[in-house]
Amino acid sequence: MKLKDKVALVTGTSPNIGGGIAEGLAAEGAAVVCVDALAANATDCANYLKSTGGKALGITCDVTDEAAVAAAVQKACDTFGRIDVLVNNAVVFNKKGVLTMPLDQWRKQIDVILTGAFLFTKHVAQSMIERQVRGSLLNIVSTAGHQGEPNNIGYSTAKAGMLNFTRSAAMELVKHGIRVNSLTPTATDPSESVERAQRWGRPAPDISASKPIFEMYRSRIPMQKLPRPSDYGRAAAFIVSSEAEMMTGTDLRIDAGAIARYWPWDPAAR
Repeated sequence: MKLKDKVALVTGTSPNIGGGIAEGLAAEGAAVVCVDALAANATDCANYLKSTGGKALGITCDVTDEAAVAAAVQKACDTFGRIDVLVNNAVVFNKKGVLTMPLDQWRKQIDVILTGAFLFTKHVAQSMIERQVRGSLLNIVSTAGHQGEPNNIGYSTAKAGMLNFTRSAAMELVKHGIRVNSLTPTATDPSESVERAQRWGRPAPDISASKPIFEMYRSRIPMQKLPRPSDYGRAAAFIVSSEAEMMTGTDLRIDAGAIARYWPWDPAAR
């Protein structure tokens, strides 16, 4: 098991990407601290992991509140002794453009994605240095952070910022033996998230209205298949493990070829 006896803290543990990553890390032996602003996301994720024999802790936390972040990191360390892995995944979705985004909503979206990553990186890295843990940090980006998506200005900007936040933090923390990388997901198959929500004891969300949108995404992606949260979970477990010990400041794309695609090419017409 890649992460046997390791402790991982994951922010943003809904049944979608964050939940898939939390399950992927747990499957490789990690004890997982599930952090979310919504209590149900934190506790449901942790309770499910414990029900399958894993070690887990749910913490409700506003990732933009430094005192709350520091308390969450301290609680994780008090419970499990240390943190070996951090995954910054907390996000707020708000698809508005530069002409329609109110300033307060812009600030909130940037704050959750970028400031949240900054605060958890700061406090987790400090805890690693104090405990002499040669840890690994992972920031979740998006294909929207690599490309120009209209009418999604806050999300695209914040996710692009995460790319250089990763590189800068990697260069600063390398002397402490701490690696920092990022992982780029893309439009994600929603069916697994529905199944995960049910496993967590929730009613199945109705995704029927979004099926045409995801079918459009699938038809335009080179592999003609959308990734699932579990695909990200396996990739995350690899890049934070010792198997990737020579990787830092790097972005790992799990995007079915989305970013590599030459723009005029239609994958559906191949």
